[in-house]
Amino acid sequence: MTPEELKSVLQAGLLSFPLTDFDADLRFAPGSYAARLEWLQPYGASVLFAAGGTGEFFSLEPREFSDVVRVALDTCRGRTPIVAGAGGGTTLAIQYAQEAERLGAQGVLLLPHYLTEASQAGLVAHVEAVCRSVRIGVIVYNRGACRLAPASLQVLAQRCPNLVGFKDGVGDIEKFVAVRQTLGDRFAYLGGLPTAEVFAGAYKAMGCPVYSSAVFNFAPRMAMDFYQAHAAGDVAACDALIRSFFLPYVALRNRGEGYAVSIVKAGATIVGHSAGPVRPPLSDLQPDEFEQLRALISTLGPQ
Repeated sequence: MTPEELKSVLQAGLLSFPLTDFDADLRFAPGSYAARLEWLQPYGASVLFAAGGTGEFFSLEPREFSDVVRVALDTCRGRTPIVAGAGGGTTLAIQYAQEAERLGAQGVLLLPHYLTEASQAGLVAHVEAVCRSVRIGVIVYNRGACRLAPASLQVLAQRCPNLVGFKDGVGDIEKFVAVRQTLGDRFAYLGGLPTAEVFAGAYKAMGCPVYSSAVFNFAPRMAMDFYQAHAAGDVAACDALIRSFFLPYVALRNRGEGYAVSIVKAGATIVGHSAGPVRPPLSDLQPDEFEQLRALISTLGPQ
């Protein structure tokens, strides 16, 4: 898949980040992970992001990263494009990106670098170095320590033909509008805030109709129903699901730091497709929170 072909695929359909399966000893569980992808396959996500944020990229060893991406590609090859996460310092991010390309991934999601603040010039150099290290398409995740200004993105757009996507996890309306109006159709734009369905309508109004869904991991039918209503402009249907499910879900998610991942793993366990526990420094939901989530999911019906 060329970078331009990846860009085209990213501009429509529901995107999702599969959970990474761990066993009771917190080791990667490839069989369970493959079964998860097979279960989700018929629901029709347009792109899956292997070893992304919801997939706990930040807790994977390089060898495990390779295993996760390889299993995703072997399971989904010819059916769903796989974009692999890459992150950390520049030299490490390059190694991840090149490994993803070697394995056959259709693209790379460049996650924020680790720990330190950075100037716009430093961010440009970082993103450019990763883009130049591979031929496949790259999507930059605007989040955390990586917050790119429109002028920086203009420079990157000129220097890096394979930088085809901008995923926003900040939620600053003024800055996103400035990026969208400055760069126009140069990038595919993806909504990337936690529980993106809550923000989907606002992002669509700003010129970003596509988002990644975490709840697809445990409620794929509902997630697809929501996306189809969103794409069709059925505001009433979207609002009904936001009121009945997403707002109570967000309230529960907000009870703990890092729960944006933990609550998704709990949901997968509840619906019979457990991905095991989260790895430290994340922590699993408390028992009472788990039961509250179970009750909320039960209102959705079979998935």
